[in-house]
Amino acid sequence: MANRDSITIDVDQETRTAAKLEKVPMLAAPKPAKRGLKKGIAITDFVLRLGAIAAALSAAATMGTADETLPFFTQFFQFEASYDDLPTFMFFVIAMAIVGGYLVLSLPLSIVTIIRPHAAAPRLALLILDTVALTLATSCAAAATSIVYLAHNGNSSANWMAVCQQFTGFCQGASGAVVSSFVAVVLLMLLVALSACALRRT
Repeated sequence: MANRDSITIDVDQETRTAAKLEKVPMLAAPKPAKRGLKKGIAITDFVLRLGAIAAALSAAATMGTADETLPFFTQFFQFEASYDDLPTFMFFVIAMAIVGGYLVLSLPLSIVTIIRPHAAAPRLALLILDTVALTLATSCAAAATSIVYLAHNGNSSANWMAVCQQFTGFCQGASGAVVSSFVAVVLLMLLVALSACALRRT
């Protein structure tokens, strides 16, 4: 009888101990469903990161190769349009290259969040760095958009002429780069939202 009573007491103590641990979030064992959700978020983060890399580097490469030369009367007198003629486009190329480079370097951290879905430190680091990258990408995309708009439509009040009727190839390249940069911006916004959601459920 004494042994049976002691076994019953030990079971009751283990039950109470487990119940106390469940009340402490850091000590409670993660539920399988919650772990699966976090792993799904981490995998989605990795896939979106690959898409953002492609969009950012494509924007930088497209703008960096935007160049067109028009002959004027003779071969020796020509008009040329190139991205490095405008500081805004130069800023765009450098900024998008930095964003693309950062996204490539962030892939190992994203892989860590897949292996360890409940690790908060790498997720917090990604949230902060993604927010900085989003700010940089948004600023350069907005600045380039204003220049592309002026190139297409001009501004009669400032006596700025639309040049896209002459430099069609250059304008198409610059417009494509701007579109690609906004794709990168949208993907970065989703990455920030995913990181915030994952941290909230930690």
